[in-house]
Amino acid sequence: MTLISDIVASHRAGASPVETIRAAYARLRAWNDPAMLIATRPEAEAVALAQGLMARSDAAQLPLLGVPFVVKDNIDVAGLPTTAACPAFAYQPARSSFVVKRLEEAGAIVIGKSNLDQFATGLVGVRSPYGVARNSVDPALVPGGSSAGSATAVGAGIVPFSLGTDTAGSGRVPAALNRIVGLKPSLGALSATGVVPACRSLDTISIFALTVDDADLVYRIAAGFDAQDSYSKPIGLSPLGPVPANLRVGVPRPQDLVFFDDAQAASAFQASVDVLESMGAKLVEVDISAFLQTAKLLYEGPWVAERAAATKDILTNNSDAMLPVTREIISGGLKPGAVAAFEAFYKLADLRRATEPTWTQIDMLAVPTMPTVYTVAEVLADPIRLNSNFGTYTNFVNLLDLAALAVPGPDRLDGRPAGVTFIAPSGSDGKLASVGRVFQSKAGAALGATGAPCPAPAERAAKAPAGWIELAVVGAHLSGMALNHELTSRDAVFLRKVETTKDYRFYALPGGPPERPGLVRVPDGQGASIAAEVWALRPDAFGTFVAGIPSPLGVGNVRFTDGSTPKGFLCEAEAVKAATDISHLGGWRAYIASKTKPA
Repeated sequence: MTLISDIVASHRAGASPVETIRAAYARLRAWNDPAMLIATRPEAEAVALAQGLMARSDAAQLPLLGVPFVVKDNIDVAGLPTTAACPAFAYQPARSSFVVKRLEEAGAIVIGKSNLDQFATGLVGVRSPYGVARNSVDPALVPGGSSAGSATAVGAGIVPFSLGTDTAGSGRVPAALNRIVGLKPSLGALSATGVVPACRSLDTISIFALTVDDADLVYRIAAGFDAQDSYSKPIGLSPLGPVPANLRVGVPRPQDLVFFDDAQAASAFQASVDVLESMGAKLVEVDISAFLQTAKLLYEGPWVAERAAATKDILTNNSDAMLPVTREIISGGLKPGAVAAFEAFYKLADLRRATEPTWTQIDMLAVPTMPTVYTVAEVLADPIRLNSNFGTYTNFVNLLDLAALAVPGPDRLDGRPAGVTFIAPSGSDGKLASVGRVFQSKAGAALGATGAPCPAPAERAAKAPAGWIELAVVGAHLSGMALNHELTSRDAVFLRKVETTKDYRFYALPGGPPERPGLVRVPDGQGASIAAEVWALRPDAFGTFVAGIPSPLGVGNVRFTDGSTPKGFLCEAEAVKAATDISHLGGWRAYIASKTKPA
């Protein structure tokens, strides 16, 4: 199995997506695990979809042209049933989920729906009437859950990426157990429309891939605001870049590390910490006790009640259709009352406040993805306690609205997989990926069960996705400023910081609020370099954005010192006669800052 970029490049060079799809089905048959997928799309149907792609006039521009993937069976795919691993719950969706549709529109092809812990309740992957998906690295180990089949399909090299979901760690623990990447995005970045909820206020779709680069690519295509999902929110997509200089990585104090007497797990985590240090990161010991206390809340009170709310019909009318362990966990949510729920919310608010100072000390936190490993036999003998142990370092992340990226680290001495998870505040997905891609390459673990080494992270220039339009902004639309929401609400992607050539004068126009700048082209060399940002928008979003630009502003090509000439804001020369020339300040941020300085 090659990586996404290799597959797409081969198709653009003339290789047939039909053969790529047929090869994926051949790998699936050779792997021969009937518990991996709950439903498989007929091969002839997938081949027809591949043929249809090549008939499109824009085929060469599709960023996922002919890439096969699988989808966790609590996410809707048109033409395939959704079961949530409960046959009595099964239904036939009329349309694909928001995220699946975006990936399909980008050229990817679903070949099947993957097995999971029933109703996404579990971190072990053994709670399914469809059987236990075989761990791709070590068949004795549990595959991890709840996104078991999605992780094993990628770990086995059958598909280069898959979709899971994550509430308590279901997109991270299976990644670690199968030696692959698990991207748990900022909450709200990936729409939940067409997803069977577990805890609706905490759920997110997650992404499994062999490399951080592939996971990040899929995330950028899938992300987008969805007005139909009341929990969706615009999340700025910062580009991948080098490991930041003076990177501060928090690691737990020794007294906060829990490995359940697994010395090999402890040693593997230390090996990951050593890799971080070799990358130039400054390691900072931090107190994570408040994070660990938060983790214990997830299976108490209102969040178990959310699981009961999501399954109330079958829980009330046909509870025998549930597996006993699933029923035992979810039915506990029927007991707490409103008072207990509010008490839990207050406790979470206190813990969230207690964790906030941590982020002033560090740029990101590194923790073991899982504290130990368990075999299928061990979990079947003690299903609830061992499952709970798996959530030690994962349960708190969504409760605190954090972004997370699980990356394979150096293997344990017994050859079993281990991994580290990078965690940072919401919106930090690009920063986590920038560090994670370098870490994965240096850690030296093979890609899943394929035996292939992790390639060195490729240089990825910050450029617009295929078909998108670059737009340069110089004023209130800059990131973090008053009108930036007009970009983020249109799913705009931040690309890079730039400076204009010295062919422009910069003015503060009269009026407001908000105040607006005017950028005016002047004869060569008579201007100044002005700081700007370049963003990218889909053509339809670009059109609606430009339609709202008020006079005397307009859009034209702007010259930048990096040689690029994207569309950008320009101002009519007549309009600046009553404006203040602020060119000497070099940019809008400097102008705003100058107004707040004491005289």
